[in-house]
Amino acid sequence: MKKIFSILFLSTGLTAFSQQVESLETILNDKISIRALELYDNKVWYSGTDSKFGFVDLKDYKNQRQIKLSENKLQFRTLAQNKTSFYAINIESPAHFFKIDKKDLKSQVVFKDTAKTAFYDALHFVNDKLAYTFSDSDKDLRLKLAVYKDGKWSMFKNNIILNEGEAAFAASNTNISSSKKYLWIATGGKASRILRMNLKDENIEVFNTPIIQGESSQGIYSIDFYNDHFGIAAGGDYTKQDANINNVATTNDGGRTWQIHASGQNAGYTTCVKIKPGSKGKEIIAVGDKHISYSSDFGRTWKKISDENGFFVCQWLDGNNVVLAGNNRIAVIKLKF
Repeated sequence: MKKIFSILFLSTGLTAFSQQVESLETILNDKISIRALELYDNKVWYSGTDSKFGFVDLKDYKNQRQIKLSENKLQFRTLAQNKTSFYAINIESPAHFFKIDKKDLKSQVVFKDTAKTAFYDALHFVNDKLAYTFSDSDKDLRLKLAVYKDGKWSMFKNNIILNEGEAAFAASNTNISSSKKYLWIATGGKASRILRMNLKDENIEVFNTPIIQGESSQGIYSIDFYNDHFGIAAGGDYTKQDANINNVATTNDGGRTWQIHASGQNAGYTTCVKIKPGSKGKEIIAVGDKHISYSSDFGRTWKKISDENGFFVCQWLDGNNVVLAGNNRIAVIKLKF
């Protein structure tokens, strides 16, 4: 692991909007690709390539630890937690569901999917006792979900059939979101839709979206919901990262209908969107391979606040600080308003 860099004063793209960005500090440098983050015990926890899992202490960046969940070079793009444990699933088959104890960081495989098509895109805990994760479908095109209930994992039976070429993107572990009433899942590819599960009766509804779709590289890459009603979806086309047509949309009716915003007027391909806690959906941060962007009006308009590239996932730490991760690093950006 390389030495940690101290505060990096921002590049040209950042200084142009210095009224919004105060600093960017890299807190971890390593040979790793990170697409999943969790916050716990004042630490940033991550999973990534080469079976790597670890944390960086937000109070003391030098206090960090990294372990390997497997002797094999597995790639992790998922990470979630309940009160006692972290859970991570590697992409590609066979998919191993790892449970990592929060006290001693000892890990064990608690579930396995050996299907050749297994490719788990996102993992999300609704609460301490309930979690869902979804994979690319088998040949029958049935929606493939696994559920954590009563302390164990099992496959979730359902009758939802996806379209040919409709799958999902393991971009930032954020194409699942939930509220008290619903769980949402976003698909992409030849079709990009929203699947909404009523958590009470586990009934699933499927809604079309106006997000760009039709090619395997297009669709929704990330969603976030503030409550049962308001949510945002973002994505685009990873093969055309500057393209910015029909790649951001919001809903005010729980995902049933969506409205396109800032088409042709945003920074392009986006892998992660996160609503600022307490903002009621008004303030949102977004990252893509080539930008960090910010909206202060419920996602209607966007301002690129950084040309920093290589970030795939982000998470609000508080009202002014956001942690970002991606290609070979984790960083904390401080915003000022």
